[in-house]
Amino acid sequence: MTAALVLAIMGIGIAGVLLAIKANLERRHDDPRETLIDAVDALLPQTQCAQCGYPGCRPYARAIADGAAIDLCPPGGQATIEDLGSLLGRETQTSLQEPVVSLARIRGAECIGCVKCIDVCPVDAIIGAPRRLHAVVERYCTGCELCIPACPVDCIDLIPTANEVDDHVAAH
Repeated sequence: MTAALVLAIMGIGIAGVLLAIKANLERRHDDPRETLIDAVDALLPQTQCAQCGYPGCRPYARAIADGAAIDLCPPGGQATIEDLGSLLGRETQTSLQEPVVSLARIRGAECIGCVKCIDVCPVDAIIGAPRRLHAVVERYCTGCELCIPACPVDCIDLIPTANEVDDHVAAH
């Protein structure tokens, strides 16, 4: 009998929590500010690189909704600035250069497998296991540089992509 009573109380408690979550979600969809934040966030590149000065794309979207500058996202480039300006009805006088794309490379002979770079990578571009060589999956790397200061043995380099190398060679 006691077990049945405990289960009944737990069931009522869980139902209450689920109803509260549902009510919160319904309020959120009715909130114009949250709708704006969702729209801004959808335009950002979702690299979570923090190059804008915010800890990720969603916090930056919140700040933009509160009036922050729309030209702080290097990975998004000029196209993102223009899209945000159009969405928000703001002028886009700033001309942000297209992002310089570089990729992280781990020098295998020096990697100690500490996993600190894996822990800070916002897009899970670094693979490896503790005390084993790590590697960067280039197609996922955004070049955000967050892994570089995390590495205690300084075995990560930022390497320009082929387009950057071509541009550099053409300039000289």
